[in-house]
Amino acid sequence: MTTATVTVTIHEAPDVIQPRQHGKPGGLLRYCNFVTALILGIVLAALAYWITGMFTTGEALNANFVPIGINVQITAMYVGWVVGFMIGIGAFVGPIRWFLGRDLTHADAEYLAGRGQGRMKFWKYTTDHKIVGIQYLIVSMALLGFGGLLAMLIRTELGVTWAELFNPNFYNSIIGTHGIVMIIAMIVVVSGPLGNFIVPIMVGARDMAFPRLNALSIWLLVAAIPPLASNLALGGLRDGWTVYQPLADQAPVGMIGYQITIITFGFSTAIASVNLMTTIVKMRAKGMTWSRVPIFVYGIFASSLMGLIWFPMYQYSQWFALSDRVINTSFYVPAQGGSVWLYENLFWLLGHPEVYVIVLPGVAALLELMVVFLRKPLFSYKFAVAGIFGIVGLSAVVWVHHMYMTGWAPSSNYPFMLSTEMISIPISFLVLVMLGTMWRARPWTRLPMMAVYAVVWNKVIGGITGVFLSDVPVDQYMHGSMFVVAHFHYMLMGAGLFSAMAAIAYWFPKMTGRYLDNRWGSIGFWVAFGGFQLTFLSMFAAGLQGMPRRVLQFDSLFNVSNWISTIGAYIIGIGMLIFLAAVINSWRSGEIAPANPYGAKTLEAQVPTPVPPENFAVLPVITSDPYGYGSPDPYELEDEARRAALEGGEPAKVGAS
Repeated sequence: MTTATVTVTIHEAPDVIQPRQHGKPGGLLRYCNFVTALILGIVLAALAYWITGMFTTGEALNANFVPIGINVQITAMYVGWVVGFMIGIGAFVGPIRWFLGRDLTHADAEYLAGRGQGRMKFWKYTTDHKIVGIQYLIVSMALLGFGGLLAMLIRTELGVTWAELFNPNFYNSIIGTHGIVMIIAMIVVVSGPLGNFIVPIMVGARDMAFPRLNALSIWLLVAAIPPLASNLALGGLRDGWTVYQPLADQAPVGMIGYQITIITFGFSTAIASVNLMTTIVKMRAKGMTWSRVPIFVYGIFASSLMGLIWFPMYQYSQWFALSDRVINTSFYVPAQGGSVWLYENLFWLLGHPEVYVIVLPGVAALLELMVVFLRKPLFSYKFAVAGIFGIVGLSAVVWVHHMYMTGWAPSSNYPFMLSTEMISIPISFLVLVMLGTMWRARPWTRLPMMAVYAVVWNKVIGGITGVFLSDVPVDQYMHGSMFVVAHFHYMLMGAGLFSAMAAIAYWFPKMTGRYLDNRWGSIGFWVAFGGFQLTFLSMFAAGLQGMPRRVLQFDSLFNVSNWISTIGAYIIGIGMLIFLAAVINSWRSGEIAPANPYGAKTLEAQVPTPVPPENFAVLPVITSDPYGYGSPDPYELEDEARRAALEGGEPAKVGAS
């Protein structure tokens, strides 16, 4: 093994003239926190609803004969909530101070970064990328919990044959809300916590490129959640998570909550993507050329690039839908020159790249940790990079395979069938790199490494079934069936969520200073994995039999498949609760971890734990790639000793030749 060499050069920093300090450090930010944000958000929402109610009536109708007055009031209420919440959390303090000519001092910046605030800093508008990473982790776990609860309600309904536990409209709303909650959660579950906490350290930076925008991105996400959750009390999303027009324009006012959520989340995603990409491009350590960038950084960069390009399409679709509903435009009203196909194209321009926005960071994280647990260089690093950017390029030309059955441009079906089948090639590159890295290796059987085998299994099943669905004649039979549901869950959950669990387990010691309990974490992981196979393999069978998706009642032919899927779903829930308990218990009282618990060579493993406020006392200079595992030397023997001690085996003698 050749060890990475890091050399440093110290430069004398010139004195920086500080602006005048006005009052205590932090100013108004000292009084802003999550509680003040909630209060101000609720107050401004109520005020906006009341004021707009005085100037609107329920008599005017939009082009789809929906009353405009109440839609204006609900829209104003949600906008008031988002604006009030962001004011209450302190998002506008910086711009206001700049406008008044009172720039932040060094003491203000230290306060804004959370210095000396204890645990309260996690409930405030804080700019330290490590705190933002923890905030993203908590929010993504809450979203996954909410989405998982809705999934349990869906499976409970389907597991009780010919009985209605829920009103059909409410059941449809559960399906739509579950879908979009899980999509949002999966988009942020890796890029949010690990992109913010790990990537800046991994590239040798002291913080993100735009720290205040970093804080803005997480709190915009938090502000976007209540409008989505509240839709269940205001009529719900009855048209699935895709909310096709013009049906969505005729839906109850709960639809506005969905639209405000997507618009707000779109701003959050754009800000986060620009920040991550700028940090990676402009703030890499000296000597970290693109051929020395860790593969996880490439995964985050590619995901951010796709999100930045394609998420605005989704956002535009909801801007237009909200406009049709509130100000009587007709983007999606065919009788007045609009087009429902415009909506479908805008929606699916994100709707398929979004799969790779979710999957790529998780798979890249697995590639990153594999080299550590296998003590081997990554098999064909350039092949992996080519696979990542091949996915980015081809993801732009596959969206129409979701529209085969709509009747839009039927002559385009076969070209898009070809492009969709072609994207399986760069995806296969990544699987081959994983298999090549595992070939003839001696794995260290900890939870992160064992999860790799689970994800490869899920990814192969999801990929093969996806090729079937990309074929026009087959899709004509499978379209709208439970087969489709099983396929995309194998990709989004089977590859995305299980990869995220492995990545969080791997970097948990760096983020919290404690090991994740390997025993209970592994039990939770494998219980969830077993339940996952039971749930969705059974759905493949139901889909092949012809069971449609999004139905409340079904023929008795599908009883057994649904009973099995419901049992499997509850097993998934039990496994996820065990894993969550392992995370919480380990975070509170787990075994203390050293700075580099697994002997990794990337930069985040070289800094102390807990990570210092500025990450590096002196910025590093990189002279080799981070995967220099090879012939034994004292460093590797020390790693072997640490591994043997953790596994209870006979430790190797450190220093042997």
